[in-house]
Amino acid sequence: MEGASLRAGRGRGWRPPPGAARQSPGSGGSMRAAAADAVGILILCLASAAAALDFKYHHTEELEEFLRGVHAAYPSLTHLHSIGRSVEGRDLWVLVLGRFPTHHKIGIPEFKYVANMHGDETVGREILLHLIDFLVTSYGRDPVITRLLNNTRIHIMPTMNPDGFEATKVPDCYYTPGRYNRNGEDLNRNFPDAFEDNRASIQPETQAVMDWIRNETFVLSANLHGGALVASYTFDNGNPVTGSLKGYSRSPDDDVFIHLAKTYSSNHASMYKGTGCDNRQTFPEGITNGYSWYQLEGGMQDYNYVWGQCFEITLELSCCKYPPEDQLGKFWRDNKVALIEYIKQVHLGVKGQVTDKNGNPIPNAIVEAKGRPHVCPYRTNQQGEYFLLLLPGTYVINATVPGFKSMLKTVEIPDNTGNFSAVKQDFSFPEVSDKISSKVASCPKTPLYQEFTRASAAVKPTVHLLVLMTVVLAIFK
Repeated sequence: MEGASLRAGRGRGWRPPPGAARQSPGSGGSMRAAAADAVGILILCLASAAAALDFKYHHTEELEEFLRGVHAAYPSLTHLHSIGRSVEGRDLWVLVLGRFPTHHKIGIPEFKYVANMHGDETVGREILLHLIDFLVTSYGRDPVITRLLNNTRIHIMPTMNPDGFEATKVPDCYYTPGRYNRNGEDLNRNFPDAFEDNRASIQPETQAVMDWIRNETFVLSANLHGGALVASYTFDNGNPVTGSLKGYSRSPDDDVFIHLAKTYSSNHASMYKGTGCDNRQTFPEGITNGYSWYQLEGGMQDYNYVWGQCFEITLELSCCKYPPEDQLGKFWRDNKVALIEYIKQVHLGVKGQVTDKNGNPIPNAIVEAKGRPHVCPYRTNQQGEYFLLLLPGTYVINATVPGFKSMLKTVEIPDNTGNFSAVKQDFSFPEVSDKISSKVASCPKTPLYQEFTRASAAVKPTVHLLVLMTVVLAIFK
């Protein structure tokens, strides 16, 4: 794979940079000078792979060439890997960018963008390539981008459904069979659902993303779609306890999700206007609760939130699903600022470590903000870390290690996104030794919110909260 990266940049659209032609050393030139000259030219050629990115659709081979070229030109800033393969065997590429691209670093949050999970929704696929180009070429030159990459580990998956993209032979604004994967499955209806039993067979692409989420500590995410112009947020599905009878499915972090959606829409060139794509449908401020728009079972953003401890929103970026190539430049310009401002929100709220009396990390400790219980409790990772996205304000943070008394701390949270670091609040359990660690626990991939189906829509919210806390305790035990 690494050897193949040296061939990157010679595909269609590649052009050598000025001055890249090899200079012949004079008769008195040394072999060392010639070797240095050749290495310099090679580096310039590799760097040109990113510099020459055109506004056009990049099919599988071209997309791979570009990603490999970027990694070869910026090896210390990027890490390229495949998280799995599609039904037809195409790699599901992810390019990771940051100061520590190859591994998680304590205190640095993980962020991801995923595009093209519907193969015929193509704008996100291309603007993520241009986002990659912008980030790597701005690092060390633009102070904001430099700080962002120094303090954030950014994962970019340009296409989750490469088979569907390649199957779309005739672009269409509304619908093609390329929406689905090779097995004819809609990948955004293919995840476990927290409200009802999703009987769809898990597809290779879906399983790869689920494994990816499990293996990383993602904090914030967005998945990029087409066919509308709006930022949609959790929940996509619902039941009476989340307010579905009133046409809105509210998560415990509804205020944060509204803020995240508004962050994107308000920084987009026109999404904030809320005019939608026709006169029949409008979205005030360019945002919508997913369930309020239409009910969706097995969606990726709800899965991220419930089982991945990751806040994800869905970005619909174009009224036409597969627009002409000559419009791609405008789509990039319309979204460029919003894409960057949204990444910054990964630094909202509070983060920290839970440790024992010897300073050793305690994995799988539950850490939640009081009054915001998640149906699948948020737990620390293997380094004892937690990340909670919270808006500015005063919160009581509750850390719990099974078998020991919970620890409560009051935290004042400012807006720290401009400083590229959430507030740090650690927890040390002096009665816990390194011989006692929290047992590995995970929530079953079953409809956790079905426990509430017997609750009447007329029941008071305080009772709903008690029911939710009862279920959380049952899972915890």
